[in-house]
Amino acid sequence: MPVPTTVKSKKPPGAGLKVAKPASKKKDEEEGVDQGDGWDEWAQGKALIKPPDQLELTEEELKEEFTKILTANNPHAPQNIARYSFKERSYKPISSVDQMAVHFVLEGNLIHVDSEEARRQRARHDQTDEKPAAEAEAEPNEEIPENPVIEETSEIVDAAAAEDAEEAEVLGEEERPDSVEAQIGKKEQKVTNQFNFSERASQTLNNPLRERSCQTEPPPRCNFSATANQWVIYDAYLEELEKQEKNKDKQKTSSAKKEEDKPKKNKMVTETQSDDFTKVVKVVRIFERMVNQNTFDDIAQDFKYFEDASDEFREQEGTLLPLWKFQYDKAKRLSVTALCWNKSYQDLFAVGMGSYDFSKQGHGMLLLYTLKNSTCPEFIYPTSSGIMCLHIHDRLSHLVAVGFYDGCVAVFDLKAEEGGAAQPAYKSTAKAGKHTDPVWQVRWQNDDMDNNHNFFSISSDGRVVSWTLIKNELVFSDVIKLSLEGALPECLEVVEQPSVACGTSFDFHPKIDFLFLVGTEEGKIHKCSKAYSSQFLETYQAHNMAVDAVKWNQFHPKVFLSCSSDWTVKIWDHTIKTPMFTFDLNSAVGDVAWSPYSSTVFAAVTTDGKVHVFDLSINKYEAICQQPVVAKKKTKLTHIEFNPIHPIIVVGDDRGYVTCFKLSPNLRKKPKEKKGQEVAKGPEVEEAKMEKLLSLLREPDYNSV
Repeated sequence: MPVPTTVKSKKPPGAGLKVAKPASKKKDEEEGVDQGDGWDEWAQGKALIKPPDQLELTEEELKEEFTKILTANNPHAPQNIARYSFKERSYKPISSVDQMAVHFVLEGNLIHVDSEEARRQRARHDQTDEKPAAEAEAEPNEEIPENPVIEETSEIVDAAAAEDAEEAEVLGEEERPDSVEAQIGKKEQKVTNQFNFSERASQTLNNPLRERSCQTEPPPRCNFSATANQWVIYDAYLEELEKQEKNKDKQKTSSAKKEEDKPKKNKMVTETQSDDFTKVVKVVRIFERMVNQNTFDDIAQDFKYFEDASDEFREQEGTLLPLWKFQYDKAKRLSVTALCWNKSYQDLFAVGMGSYDFSKQGHGMLLLYTLKNSTCPEFIYPTSSGIMCLHIHDRLSHLVAVGFYDGCVAVFDLKAEEGGAAQPAYKSTAKAGKHTDPVWQVRWQNDDMDNNHNFFSISSDGRVVSWTLIKNELVFSDVIKLSLEGALPECLEVVEQPSVACGTSFDFHPKIDFLFLVGTEEGKIHKCSKAYSSQFLETYQAHNMAVDAVKWNQFHPKVFLSCSSDWTVKIWDHTIKTPMFTFDLNSAVGDVAWSPYSSTVFAAVTTDGKVHVFDLSINKYEAICQQPVVAKKKTKLTHIEFNPIHPIIVVGDDRGYVTCFKLSPNLRKKPKEKKGQEVAKGPEVEEAKMEKLLSLLREPDYNSV
């Protein structure tokens, strides 16, 4: 069998390029130039010819690399295919497009070289090649000598016949291939490919179809007809009600029998279980605090260590950092009407819940929260009337005085057992001289000469009353009755009108025990004394509307602060009838409070949801912090209180929420310490700081005196 051969020829270098044509052979013979020697000159001295349109590039341009990004996206793929969506009943564009492009497909049948089919084909191919050669050499009359090749082929033929028999059993008699002897006699066509192709087919048995059916008896039927009117419907309802009542009576009788059958031992067991539960309450509270402190650990870290670094770039302005938010689900519809910190336990404060709206009066609630657990109050005291004010005793921190909207005053004892904790330890009654109008403020006083605890209260009925705790009852005595000047009519024939002024707030001097201030609904502030019950020491025409709060300065003995619903906050010297400072906050002011660490810092809350913080030593004209602190615009802030030790405040609103804020460093600035000098501290320094401000505003005659 001839084997095809390929001859590869090498071209001389530069054979593919365009070069200058050499001189003809005849010309070389005439000039006597040897052809062998000229080959070297022809190979070496030929110059390359550049095409005329080729660009000339410098070495830098030739070395420059151009980056090309190849993507698998098909540029010819359509991008605007739209198909009908049966779900939305409209045509929707298809975002995903098939980017695959098929360039060549070839369907072929390959057989592995080591497979059984390939071995059979090789055996058949060898047999067809060897048998004609053996017949040509052997003579007809002579015996065929033994040949190992023929023996080998006979064995192969037997093996192929056995395999064909197996195939016949599987494929059936009709598709039985030809015998091996017939295949050997017939010369097969050679396959040019190194793999041989074999075509086979098989059939599978199809399971016969089966039909199943079942029959059932038809349900019984009957025709029904009736007419319904109101009387029939009414009678049917009465019958149903009678059945329900009978079932209720049966249940009551069965439950009564079960209770009578229970032995007394079971009752004793339930009592002991409840007693055991009360012993666990303290431990459960401790665990609850631990869980909450772990949950709100980031807030506790901010409370202890966070200082706003941006204050260094604000110069004078400061900010409030929100910390905890206190709320109780059963008091959501009530307003925060009073706030007071406990001076013995600095993390505990009391919240009075009620309503300032006359049409929404109902129940109230006294709650005591701690900073260690913001999710639930420590003490809960529901009341039948809304709480308007409260005050915690400075020394006896378990006594809380409360004033109600219905005119009663009460004292709650936090140490009382749980059985009587829901009820106050002391409460005034109509026989015991209770107020006839809401009580707007209460304040604990020093014990009297008999060491009895007592507190004062003020109400809209114009009475300032002193209440003394004697045994199990409250004993009252009127200190002063407020009256209007010039309220009596000039005509004597007209019935005399009562000249009662409505008291809204009061505060007692921190150093002078008998001196106190009273704010009225008419906008006046009266300076009163406990020793004089018939007259005022001084009257200030303070505001145009009701005085919501009046507070003495804790450091300077002459200065007090007042706020009103007429949008103003005023600072007074009680020896002068005109205010020293007046600030307009553009909204009704709900409450004001002096800071416990500086004589010139105070804060106020307004009904537009803002907290205003002032520092007179830094800015005497406007607040150094005006920050809205409510989530909803319609929320009104009602009260504010400074913590006696920590630089935080608590703010209450009319939705029952109490929020705690931390003052930034600019809101509690202290004088810088110079090297080698000690900065003077104490109440005398704070008093001198306030006195320096007041001396700039007083008249020259007063300063000389």
